[in-house]
Amino acid sequence: MNLTLKIWRQKGASDKGKMVDYKVTDISEHMSFLEMMDVLNEQLINNGEEPVAFDHDCREGICGMCSMYINGEAHGPDRGVTTCQLHMRMFKDGDTITIEPWRAAAFPVIKDLVVDRTSFERIQQAGGYISVNTSGNTQDANAIPISKEAADKAMDAATCIGCGACVATCKNSSAMLFVGAKVSQYALLPQGQVEATERVKNMVAQMDLEGFGNCTNTGACEIECPKGISLENIARMNSEFLKATLKG
Repeated sequence: MNLTLKIWRQKGASDKGKMVDYKVTDISEHMSFLEMMDVLNEQLINNGEEPVAFDHDCREGICGMCSMYINGEAHGPDRGVTTCQLHMRMFKDGDTITIEPWRAAAFPVIKDLVVDRTSFERIQQAGGYISVNTSGNTQDANAIPISKEAADKAMDAATCIGCGACVATCKNSSAMLFVGAKVSQYALLPQGQVEATERVKNMVAQMDLEGFGNCTNTGACEIECPKGISLENIARMNSEFLKATLKG
């Protein structure tokens, strides 16, 4: 395939960015989107130009690093996949593909397609942990009875990889789905009850402090989430927050 790429280029956080057009040729439909980006960067380096900066790590849909806004959709036109799992067979020969970074005040651009998502880390640091007895009399986690329904829902919430697609997709740049997933994975398990009250209050407070918007229940976040995190987690977070507030 021969493609035209319209890519956001920005040297630094304080620099003004712009869309730049590039041509790539002989792209195999079996390539992943990131492999196509590698081809472009090799081409730019060989021509003495600055390669396009983008985040990537595992390239297996696990790490959540490869966050690109492709043709107006987080992670591109496919569903249930990250950008590294998106294959070029989703596009046609001669297509023009627009590639941008996540657009959110809480995710400032570092360079080109790379954004600063440490706001997510600060939210998790505010409450995304549990107390563990390390006195030598630690109870085996497998010995704690947990219903299958609770275990399944906790595991579903824990599949969130923190890529930020929910924020990028939301018209309000809301992080409610991310925070709801992180609250839910502990709220459903007995090990998470020790800090339950403070956890949800602290994580919600940090979310607001970071400048994320509020949720208006359009559901775009669930649709674009590569792990299919359910909106149920937002409802659960709201319920946990209400209970924590009533407790004082």
